[in-house]
Amino acid sequence: MDFEGKADAPTTDNVEFAQPPAIHRQPLELLRDTEAALRRPSVAALVPILPAKLSKTVQAASSLAENTLNELAEINLEQVSDFDLRPARIQIGLCCVGFGALMILLLLLYLNTLHPELGTIGQVRQYWYEYVWFVSLGVTGMFVLGREAMRPMPKQPKLKKNKFL
Repeated sequence: MDFEGKADAPTTDNVEFAQPPAIHRQPLELLRDTEAALRRPSVAALVPILPAKLSKTVQAASSLAENTLNELAEINLEQVSDFDLRPARIQIGLCCVGFGALMILLLLLYLNTLHPELGTIGQVRQYWYEYVWFVSLGVTGMFVLGREAMRPMPKQPKLKKNKFL
């Protein structure tokens, strides 16, 4: 018996692969289309089984999401400047600081109300993990705000002063 195999198929060195599509889509368009592909079948499946009032609310939320994502998809991310994002960065920093402070306050309220037997050291010993998270969130917000405060402002054209004023 002859167990040696023979290569009968011709070998080709030039293998063609599928080429990626030439259309380059923006990330916000991709987000819109992906979200719509997930949302539309979900809404279509839920609306018939929900009560009438709730199904109207779900449909209204779906149409609002559709309109909002269509508006977002029209934004060209390459035209958004660093200065345009400044208010959003300030708001994120303030939200982090405020939420961290609020959660520390709620943690202290919880501990003093439901665990009055614990002293300060006992509270920190038992709930140190939460303290660390909330303080870290506040410190992160302070870093964001500090970084934004140190960021140089773009130069604005100087206005000519009136000689008579």
